[in-house]
Amino acid sequence: MNTIRENNVSDQVLVGRVLGGDTNAFRLIMKNTEGLVGQIVFKMVKNPADRKDIAQDIYLRTFQKLNTFQFQSKLSTWIGQIAYNSCLGYLEKKKLVLLDSVNDEEENEILEKLNYAIDPFVSETESIFFKQELSAILKIEIDKLSPIYKTLITLYHNEELSYAEITEITQLPEGTVKSYLSRARKLLKDNLLLTYKKEAL
Repeated sequence: MNTIRENNVSDQVLVGRVLGGDTNAFRLIMKNTEGLVGQIVFKMVKNPADRKDIAQDIYLRTFQKLNTFQFQSKLSTWIGQIAYNSCLGYLEKKKLVLLDSVNDEEENEILEKLNYAIDPFVSETESIFFKQELSAILKIEIDKLSPIYKTLITLYHNEELSYAEITEITQLPEGTVKSYLSRARKLLKDNLLLTYKKEAL
């Protein structure tokens, strides 16, 4: 019996083996994508019990639809799309807020007032976020964002996906992805500035 090595196995080989009845190949697909799927589910769904159910449903749908995969994107991106759509359906069913609103006028006023005192702090935390591990305060502030915003920030900065890959996963136009990311960063910076100001008092 052939063993599937975890490295250097193409999407086509894995999918072909799964469709041929190899359950180990599907386990490997799950292992290879559980990080991405977990990030999406954890950022979009708050209830731990619901997270588990949704994750199971995502891989069930993946298995059921695997014969429709056309290899026009990476398999992980395609599974990410299933994960995102599953979470989106859950949020819409629960009638939860999907996006935060941004009041640019209020935000600009805050930034202008705190600019000199806070900019060094923001630069430091953004550097940590973009290049290293998330700091505790940054994790807290990210979790305060709406599901879509914090998911986009995580996919772009933590998973290091391209705009094209995020567009593939979310089915949002690339311009919308960029716009939402910009708004999410603004809200994050806004929250960080306010938190820092309160702690400094």
